Amino acid sequence: MAENSIELDFLAGVRVVDFTQFEAGPSCTEALAWLGAEVVKIENPKIGDPGRRLRSGQPDDDPYYFHMFNANKKSITINLKSPRGLEIAKDLLRQADICVENMAPGTIERLGLGYKDVKAINSGIIFCQIKGFGSGSPYEKNLAFDMIAQATGGTISVTGERGRQPVKPGVSLGDTGTGMTMAISILGALRKRDKTGEGCQLQVAMQDAMLHYMRTNFSTQAKFGTAVERDGTRSGGGTNGPSGLYPCAPGGLNDYVWIMTSRGNAEHWSRLCKVMDREELINDPRFVTPALRVKNDAELDPMISAWTKRHTKHEAMALVGGAGIPAGAVLDTMELQNEPSFVERGIMQTMEHPTHGGFKMPAWPVRVNGKPPKVTASPILGQHTADVLQSWLGLSDADVQKLQDDGVL
Repeated sequence: MAENSIELDFLAGVRVVDFTQFEAGPSCTEALAWLGAEVVKIENPKIGDPGRRLRSGQPDDDPYYFHMFNANKKSITINLKSPRGLEIAKDLLRQADICVENMAPGTIERLGLGYKDVKAINSGIIFCQIKGFGSGSPYEKNLAFDMIAQATGGTISVTGERGRQPVKPGVSLGDTGTGMTMAISILGALRKRDKTGEGCQLQVAMQDAMLHYMRTNFSTQAKFGTAVERDGTRSGGGTNGPSGLYPCAPGGLNDYVWIMTSRGNAEHWSRLCKVMDREELINDPRFVTPALRVKNDAELDPMISAWTKRHTKHEAMALVGGAGIPAGAVLDTMELQNEPSFVERGIMQTMEHPTHGGFKMPAWPVRVNGKPPKVTASPILGQHTADVLQSWLGLSDADVQKLQDDGVL
């Protein structure tokens, strides 16, 4: 299916020095790579990015996490704690347009590669930092991963069943979600830099980024004047119904359909009643307004469930959606992986990796003239060391070999 994807050149000629690890930072730089930037990942010579999950002296039997967030990049190994290694890193930064790092707080500065250090050698660089907590936060020195960001950024507080303990959302908003806010900011900064020659420092905290994804919740809080509570399988800020999950045949773990009658279209309710062959409910005094349907959901929901249980989730989605009512079957990861239309459209692509063979993964979802960017293999640790040092810095084969012999690379 090679014809369903393309190699983008939007950022052709843009050089990125990538000091990121795990997911939040790598998601950001992977997006730049998919858009055509040359992203050079700087890694520890022994085990590389911890996201590789490499174990000393053992075969790599768990490469999938690394593949997901490092496609289309190059890898170079440098010992940043050696004087010569640090010098090489600075030489690369002199040639770079963008630098991205998400090391533990203070680490990049202790290495001598903080913004002030890098700006002194490359005034036009866009220097990007992703941390758990922002400068000035009482927790700015704390470490954070996805679930910490989601806990402190509010998303966990609004996820789960009404009256029960909070639940972590199953998607990595804290990591990948934060990376996307940085990626779009980089593109804006790059446009300004191209016009003025001015670089800048960009900083995003994972906790802060979560507020961006909580804007609907803050609008609900403004309306009611209280903290937003968990409402499980419902939506609409508690002001519209029916809107939630309903069980389907044959009753499996994910056999549900989400049906949403929107506040924006009063016809959704009457359409749903007609689909269910329950037209008498349209003007039933218990359900005649959105507020009454919310108030009386204990009576209404079993009626809807009785109908959905007679259909599979796909049938229910087709019937309800076909009537002009928002509806979505709950699809699990295997169903999504095996959905042929994603492959046909290039939204799911197979990475052809030289070591691990074919690996199907989600691609960048934006299609350009009908096609998304092509996914290429994530790099083997240090795979591009010689290539990058020769093309960026003009080193010879002998120079690279000596650096390897000296333990710098």
